[in-house]
Amino acid sequence: MTYSGAVKVGGPADVHELADLIVSKVAVGPMDNNAYLLRCRTTGEQLLIDAAHDPRTLLQLIGDDGIASVVTTHRHHDHWGALADVVAATGARTYAGRYDAAGIDVPTDVLVEDGDTVRVGRVELTARHLRGHTPGSIVLVYDDPHGHPHVFTGDCLFPGGVGNTWKDPEAFASLLHDVETKLFDVLPDETWIYPGHGKDTTLGDERPQLPEWRARGW
Repeated sequence: MTYSGAVKVGGPADVHELADLIVSKVAVGPMDNNAYLLRCRTTGEQLLIDAAHDPRTLLQLIGDDGIASVVTTHRHHDHWGALADVVAATGARTYAGRYDAAGIDVPTDVLVEDGDTVRVGRVELTARHLRGHTPGSIVLVYDDPHGHPHVFTGDCLFPGGVGNTWKDPEAFASLLHDVETKLFDVLPDETWIYPGHGKDTTLGDERPQLPEWRARGW
């Protein structure tokens, strides 16, 4: 079936089949958080992005093969509410941005800096630090050698705008700057965006709206 990225809490995962990587997306919790399971086709190793809520659903998604690691995109509790349970069940290494790790109750094994590589099997993801939604939010960029890039953006970029900066002009300017310079300016329109809540999008769909976002201030 064709991947759409449209999922709902209690519903099945939607699976994006790439040449070297399988991405499974589920929605969990009262805030409709997205969690993403990445599986390297060559090695079978798995990585989870945002153990947000409902450990039972996440562990069913992970299955008997377990996960090697779990990445938390930022410090807000709705993105790591199930982290302790998932780590206890799987023994996974934990990753988070250096400047957000102190706000996550579960200890972080690997502090992630801008430009660091996070691996799942033979697949490499590049972390980018985007400031504004939180001080240490990170996104993960997969530059697919067989196609266009894919970016897991947490709460930094959604269809229709950047993440919430709570009417703080400085935080908004910082987040918009980082989203533009580290994503829009360097990645093609075909780049697929997997956000922390809601439906997916592409950079091409969002690029024409950048002047509107800047003008409105959110």
